[in-house]
Amino acid sequence: MPLLFIFILVPMAELAVLIKVGSAIGILWTFALILLTALVGVTLLRAQGMATLMRASERMQQGNLPAQELAEGFLLALAGALLLTPGFLTDAFGFSLLLPGIRGIMAQSIMKRYKPQVMNPFDQQGAQDPFQQRHESQRPRNGRGDVIEGDYKREE
Repeated sequence: MPLLFIFILVPMAELAVLIKVGSAIGILWTFALILLTALVGVTLLRAQGMATLMRASERMQQGNLPAQELAEGFLLALAGALLLTPGFLTDAFGFSLLLPGIRGIMAQSIMKRYKPQVMNPFDQQGAQDPFQQRHESQRPRNGRGDVIEGDYKREE
């Protein structure tokens, strides 16, 4: 159903809106408005993209994973594709993704939905946050150490 919506219903709705707007203000003004929204959108996208890239760089320099910034980068790429697609409905959604508040909320939603579930063999309770750093005192102590020495021979 989602693909049906994206590939059939959205273009049909866009076409209906373009016909309605074109009949109200004229075909040349409609084309001019489409070009104007694309140019303004790409300009705003460039500024937002650079700001997100700088925040990601700062987080990596601090030794943190820039998960929020990566999710926002994905949303900015989606916004760019929507802004370059001719139509007013896709432009409205693309411009909404350029608003930091809306983009932040959507990025949090994406991160919650697609957070990796990593099983840690040292964790007795199951999954652990993969971004949490393990302190030396939290490592298991089995009395033998972490290094296993030995010889092997490959037989074919």
